[in-house]
Amino acid sequence: MRMPIIDIGAKELSYEIREIVEIAKFIEKKFNRKIIWENIGDPVAKGEEIPDWIKEIVADLVRDSKSYAYCPTKGLDETREFLANLNNKRGGVQITKEDIIFFNGLGDAIAKIYGLLRREVRVINPSPSYSTHSSAEGSHAGCPPLTYFLDPYNKWYPDVEDLEKRVKYNPNICGILIINPDNPTGAVYPKKILDEIVDIANEYNLFIICDEIYCNLVYNGCKPCFLSEVIDDVPGISLKGISKELPWPGARCGWIEVYNADKDEEFRRYINSIYKAKLIEVCSTTLPQMAIPRIMGDRRYKSYLKERNKFFEKRSNEAYKKFKDIDNIVVNKTCGSFYTTVVFEKDRGEIKIEDKEVENFINKFLKDTTLDKKFTYQLLATTGICVVPLTSFCTELNGFRMTLLERDDNIFKYTLEKLAEKIDEFLNSR
Repeated sequence: MRMPIIDIGAKELSYEIREIVEIAKFIEKKFNRKIIWENIGDPVAKGEEIPDWIKEIVADLVRDSKSYAYCPTKGLDETREFLANLNNKRGGVQITKEDIIFFNGLGDAIAKIYGLLRREVRVINPSPSYSTHSSAEGSHAGCPPLTYFLDPYNKWYPDVEDLEKRVKYNPNICGILIINPDNPTGAVYPKKILDEIVDIANEYNLFIICDEIYCNLVYNGCKPCFLSEVIDDVPGISLKGISKELPWPGARCGWIEVYNADKDEEFRRYINSIYKAKLIEVCSTTLPQMAIPRIMGDRRYKSYLKERNKFFEKRSNEAYKKFKDIDNIVVNKTCGSFYTTVVFEKDRGEIKIEDKEVENFINKFLKDTTLDKKFTYQLLATTGICVVPLTSFCTELNGFRMTLLERDDNIFKYTLEKLAEKIDEFLNSR
């Protein structure tokens, strides 16, 4: 090209959750290995059946010609009114349908939220952080993400003192990201911690982004606390969607709820720029928006969520019981979302690969790599289990994330047993 065309921020774009798939598929085909996919949080792909009553609602809407049309840019009025009412029933900040904007999945929303900030403005992310957020923030800034520490020795709760110090001494930080319930850790934050983060935002005149995509997937005695319940007068954005909750990831349907835009003129203009960016695209998908009030407003929906949470609680406790007594790791009981994260407390390890051809193939990817990526690839080579290295979630902590989605009890039991065996071999064998 006559001049460089790639933005400096492109180097920050990374998504190991899917990047590892190509290597796993090559192993599957080349070496005839069955792969157990524990990398992507897709409940449907892991065997969850959508109830017939939900399918019937969607099928009925497919017959409605309106589902094939454009919708208003912010989203269907009826759906946004329904969602605003859901928020307002919880108390806290009250919103109207005009405070809600729909997107083609939260990936679309996240790209616009970060992409429309001035380049020097930073949104501090948790560490570990979900890759879509950290990559988008780093790409927007043209440098690695700024982060605050989530403590694996304290239930993966945010280190609020660490957060405040980083905010205090970096004036470019104008926003704080919270992911609650958290991905990748599965933590659910108590109101006290959320109040403390809101206090920091209030003191330093920041806004808050809270990814609440898993807000109704909470169990093990925890209760969800929503941003709208604690945010007071601080400007904020909540991200929600149907990909995990219904679950309907293929719908690519998410939305943002905007809080207190009237309290700060700069924030109000920022939100308006997000709306205008969506205006250029015309609108988001219509069919799933039409389905939301009918599904979430159905009398069967609460019991459906209750059963799903009961299942994830069972899987969470099975995983915790299997891993908790292994030496040289840290594992917490998952209380929300559907992931379990393991942290390694040693700085070296090895899984022996008996098949030399497979070993030679895997070793090509292990030069100058992290400890947990070495574990992940050696695990894949020896067992066919595909997990995600923890360092790919914007953290220096080594470990891995797996899902709690597997519907086949025998496969899940086998996966846990093999993981426990290989973790022990990797960290504790001599």
